[in-house]
Amino acid sequence: MNETDPPSNTPPASFTASGASEAATVSNTSAEGVVVHRAPLLGLRTDISRWQSLLASLVCLGICFCAWWYVTHGEHEERILGYSQLPSPKEAIAYFPKLWDSKSPQSHLFNNTIRSLTRVAIGFSLALLVGIPLGVAAGCFSLVRAFLSPLILFGRNIPVAALTALVFALFKSGETEKFMFIFIACVAFIVSDAADAIRDVAQRYVETALTLGASRLQIVLKVLVPLALPTIFNSARVLFGLAFGYIMLVEVVNDSDGAGGLGNLLNVGRKRGITEIMAIIILTIPIVAWLIDQCLSLLQCLIFRWKYGREAERNALWQLTRGTLRLFWR
Repeated sequence: MNETDPPSNTPPASFTASGASEAATVSNTSAEGVVVHRAPLLGLRTDISRWQSLLASLVCLGICFCAWWYVTHGEHEERILGYSQLPSPKEAIAYFPKLWDSKSPQSHLFNNTIRSLTRVAIGFSLALLVGIPLGVAAGCFSLVRAFLSPLILFGRNIPVAALTALVFALFKSGETEKFMFIFIACVAFIVSDAADAIRDVAQRYVETALTLGASRLQIVLKVLVPLALPTIFNSARVLFGLAFGYIMLVEVVNDSDGAGGLGNLLNVGRKRGITEIMAIIILTIPIVAWLIDQCLSLLQCLIFRWKYGREAERNALWQLTRGTLRLFWR
């Protein structure tokens, strides 16, 4: 190139490939001369802003609601799906206050939700108390892992619905069968996830601890367990949401005079042909599960801020808490 030739603005050939547009961001120069980088909306593995994420979620919910309204609008004989199959949104909303009648504790939505959550919390806590120590031992020692592998394989692959017959046969009836059902359904997954989390810790940390003269017990308690705890907590958070769905299988039988749980309430609505109850509970379960997941995610971000700091910025409860505090403390 001669010294008088203007500089070329043509990018190198490596940047003109068809796949390069996905990885690159769009650069715009503002009036002040500041270069603003904007990620493409459908970029491959690129993050989007919080408002874009919220808008996409609302659009999805709107489409689902419109589809629900479309298949259930009109008179009963004119509907695509009849009343015995699915109630309309208007019918479900109109029936909702009846599930908050304080004179009927067995059909009270809040009481049944608390009962189901209590059963899941107790059974899941027992699974954590047993599963995490066994998982840590299996992750640290191959002999323990080989010894527990048949039980882990059995517990992870047996259908959850098949466990109901086993639990009913072993524990007859009462609250114990609900707790033990959650325990049996979750403990194998907790053991397996804890063992994998321990084994995923980089070997260089163990070698460094050995170089500094740490004992075997110190390496387990002060190196492997602290580094694996964020992964174990994250796995338990996901599994707790699944356990909340599992409890519905054993709540079809109510052995008490009070609230029998969401599963029992759902079964009563099905037997009586009250489809509004079924629709309300089916909508309640994911909402409650989402709220629990957000609370556990917030706790996870607070405890393990060094690992999940970026996720805290996308947590709804984290943003709400921080925004509320800013109203009072500047």
